[in-house]
Amino acid sequence: MEKEWTDKAPGESSETVSLATSLGIDSVLANLLVQRGVKTFEQARVFFRPALDDLHDPFLMKNMGLATERLLTAIRRNENILVYGDYDVDGTTSVALVYSFLKLRYPNLSYYIPDRYSEGYGISKKSIDYAGDNNISLIIALDCGIKAIEKIRYAKSKNIDFIICDHHTPGDSVPDAAALLDSKQPGCEYPFKELSGCGVGFKLLQALTMKSDYRWEELLKFLDLVVVSIASDIVPITGENRILAHFGLKQLNDAPCFGLKSIIKLAGIENRNITIDDIVFKIGPRINAAGRMKSGNKAVELLTACDDRLAGEVGDVIDIFNNDRKTIDRVITREAIKMIAADSQNADRKSTVLFNPEWHKGVIGIVASRLIETYFRPTVILTESNGFATGSARSVPGFDIYQVIEACGDLFENFGGHMYAAGMTMKLENIEPFKNRFEQLVSESITQSQLSPKIEVDSPISVRDIDQKFCRILRQFQPFGPDNAAPVFMARNLVSNGAIKVVGPHKEHLKMEVFSEDAHNHVFQAIAFHQAHHYKLISCGIPFDACFTIEENEFRGKTTWQLNIKDLKTREDAH
Repeated sequence: MEKEWTDKAPGESSETVSLATSLGIDSVLANLLVQRGVKTFEQARVFFRPALDDLHDPFLMKNMGLATERLLTAIRRNENILVYGDYDVDGTTSVALVYSFLKLRYPNLSYYIPDRYSEGYGISKKSIDYAGDNNISLIIALDCGIKAIEKIRYAKSKNIDFIICDHHTPGDSVPDAAALLDSKQPGCEYPFKELSGCGVGFKLLQALTMKSDYRWEELLKFLDLVVVSIASDIVPITGENRILAHFGLKQLNDAPCFGLKSIIKLAGIENRNITIDDIVFKIGPRINAAGRMKSGNKAVELLTACDDRLAGEVGDVIDIFNNDRKTIDRVITREAIKMIAADSQNADRKSTVLFNPEWHKGVIGIVASRLIETYFRPTVILTESNGFATGSARSVPGFDIYQVIEACGDLFENFGGHMYAAGMTMKLENIEPFKNRFEQLVSESITQSQLSPKIEVDSPISVRDIDQKFCRILRQFQPFGPDNAAPVFMARNLVSNGAIKVVGPHKEHLKMEVFSEDAHNHVFQAIAFHQAHHYKLISCGIPFDACFTIEENEFRGKTTWQLNIKDLKTREDAH
């Protein structure tokens, strides 16, 4: 599918000029800052120099005082505490963080991850019964709970209190928990609204260090878990998340916990600088694979391992889960594409909703994302579990799929999610009504522009202007992620110098050296993934325009800057 190139709105020219002068940087870099809301010298200082002192006071969060006091009361009374979290990366890192930190001083702790298949997402009745049977009087729920009104009521009937640490959007009412932490709940004036579930757990522990003998310096050693949650849960890397991600990456690179150290080795990314992309594509999927294929408990077992031997053993098991997951999601994706091709009505639809009772529940979210890469429209993949249809929804950039899912709420037993991803459970007889209503609502609200893949260009540039100083300053824009994506540049009239080859296991990528027609001596290494079909024209010296990011490439201990070409168009493409 051909991509449309669109230009990001430039900053005000006066702001760009002023910032470039005050910082002594290139106007292109200054404009990138203005686009990100950085318009003054002081804002640039905060952006380029993240500081832990700039984290918000945790007690600005509604109910933080109640949560901290309830936790301290449990510790004083030697109550049994259960740390509970969802089975995905955010949930398991949250549990590992809170469990490991509290365990430094307090022994009466256990953790619980619900089974994806028998219990489903969120707080389960089974877990509350487990707590009651084991004399547990306080449950700290992480990355879930904001809609668990009936479950919290049931827990109270058993004299079990809940501290809920969630970051999802609440419904019309919230649970009557001992303390509810969620910056998106009504009446919460916490300045930053986009923490991950693990981030909310971190704020609870930060508050604890201010009211007890738990030490702040000890908590900072767990920031590697926090950055893994931030990257994997695709939350904006701005504000407080930028600070937590910056120091979390430092911890992950310098002294990761035994479990993450094991995953880093299995992913083949040791002895190099680990980035947000490495977490998203290498670390996160392996942690997620435990909950997808078997049990999220394995992920927590890995992330709380106290030595290399145990971490290595559990890591090997999880790596097998991940390989199995990749095989299954490839098979299901092929089946889904065949289903779409076999339905003549699919060509006119603005959405995709597919159901197969045999599909593996643990990978349907991945399959939904894969289908968007091919068909570029809001997608829901459903399978059968415990007599119900359960599904995962994924969206295209700019389209709020959660609003549509919420408008279908009467068809569901339960649902939840974000703007770009959601999950739901429904009776089997509601599949067809849901499919029809979902298509109707998407058709009424989505724009034709949102149904076409785009590359948003931050700035045009000439490759002759990309020097070492430019790249060093660009490096300080990291960590990259949502709302602070790696800048995409567009250069015209690039030419290969003849050093070009097709690479990859299926010969699908292009690796080459390029320069611009007006600067023959300024040569850059470049990689163009999934664009080998351009080889013939480019190898013949045909000039092309390209959209690309600039990244560091490490190979055999040597680091060089290269262009990561997201899309290219030759003169022949234009005719």
